[in-house]
Amino acid sequence: MSRIGKHPVGIPKGVTVKIEGNKVHVKGPKGELERTIHPSMKVSMKDEQISVERPSDEANDKAMHGLSRTLVANMVEGVTKGFKKELEIIGVGYKAETRPYGLQLALGFSHPIKYEAPKGIKLSAPAPTSVIIEGANKEIVGQVAAELRSLRPPEPYKGKGIKYVGEQIRRKAGKAGGK
Repeated sequence: MSRIGKHPVGIPKGVTVKIEGNKVHVKGPKGELERTIHPSMKVSMKDEQISVERPSDEANDKAMHGLSRTLVANMVEGVTKGFKKELEIIGVGYKAETRPYGLQLALGFSHPIKYEAPKGIKLSAPAPTSVIIEGANKEIVGQVAAELRSLRPPEPYKGKGIKYVGEQIRRKAGKAGGK
């Protein structure tokens, strides 16, 4: 049984929720989000709480039940608090600069990389070696962070590249040397 799916999602003050069939529209101080929930799930709102119900106890329905509830909870949290990911740039000459279109990155290539921020995402570089990604949609924030990291993933010998703050890089020993 899905334990997560049974818990209702509370709606804080300042957030409006509209449910039209399987479409959930959430609007709050940090923005507005819309998502279509799986057709077999039933989404309803009572007393400032959103609840998700499943049609049967089949394994697929149980999985969709917990997923649908978590997606709705992430939407509510995103429009109230927002989501944030932080990246760290390690390497001599590697840096990021905030531009009107997004970021300009120097990552050891022969040219600077221009990364344009998707709609609803705020990219900032408070220091040349750190990048902060903020937005209301958790999926898009994570996707942007993954795309930026993939431009120059950390390498295992010196650890140079872009990594998440707090990420541990498994290091390898270099060459043993001559005779």
